[in-house]
Amino acid sequence: MGGAPSAYRERFFSASDGVSLYFREYGTRDDGPLPAILCLPGLARNSKDFDGLARHLAARGHSVVVPDYRGRGRSGRCKNWRDYAPAQVVEDIRHLLDIAGLHRVVVIGTSLGGAIAMALGAMSPSRLAGVVLNDIGPDIAEGESGAILRYVGQDHPVPDWDSAIAWLQGLMPDLSFTTPQEWRDFAEATFVPGDDGLLHLDWDPAIALSFARGASEGYDLWALFGSLTPFPLLVVRGGVSRILTEATFQRMTAWHPACRSVTLPGVGHAPALTEPTCLEAIDALLTVISGHQE
Repeated sequence: MGGAPSAYRERFFSASDGVSLYFREYGTRDDGPLPAILCLPGLARNSKDFDGLARHLAARGHSVVVPDYRGRGRSGRCKNWRDYAPAQVVEDIRHLLDIAGLHRVVVIGTSLGGAIAMALGAMSPSRLAGVVLNDIGPDIAEGESGAILRYVGQDHPVPDWDSAIAWLQGLMPDLSFTTPQEWRDFAEATFVPGDDGLLHLDWDPAIALSFARGASEGYDLWALFGSLTPFPLLVVRGGVSRILTEATFQRMTAWHPACRSVTLPGVGHAPALTEPTCLEAIDALLTVISGHQE
């Protein structure tokens, strides 16, 4: 039976250690003036989170690539939790840029994805055309990373989608979703049916072990953020975010010489980036970058 064509193409590739990694491609690749976009999800999130934004950007003529990190979504799981180390995830993304033929991109990163964007600024600056940091900065509010790792580090099986939605609404009540369908879509981007008839979180809880060790070892994210100063930058903050504080947000916007910023009042971690204010700001940034590339 025929059906409507998919908005994206599905691809897999092998990481340097053999783990199978999945990514989506939206839009048509060409050599025009519009920059390609790389969308990077949060710590335990996957490519489904960017479906709305990716469709919007593809409709504007951009090529968009969105991966599932190892241990998330349709990418393979690791036998050893140490193989989820942050440095390995960054290396996976650098490999993806080569596999997908993305020589220069605008990176839109939510939470962990934004931290990876900062790392690319330091490690692969020639690949960047611009950056959007979504509710992430060089400092994370004390205690919040531990709270995130605690819920990421254990499965939470539920019997049905209503239960999944209720759990997510209790865990993240300050998201910008306003309709039952938006919450259902978010639940379907978070849970997958298991062989036991229950819905399970769509990530390997072992990823929390590696990131907890990474947090304890410490990374100088301010130095990485400083690597973004040559590039057009947009910082998005949820107005009641407990991850990106107002103080850090203000310091970031003052540090970068040409930083654009958006705050979404009443929204927590993390904005979906499909809010009208976010779409307008992202489109404006991309228009500037496209003009510079012509």
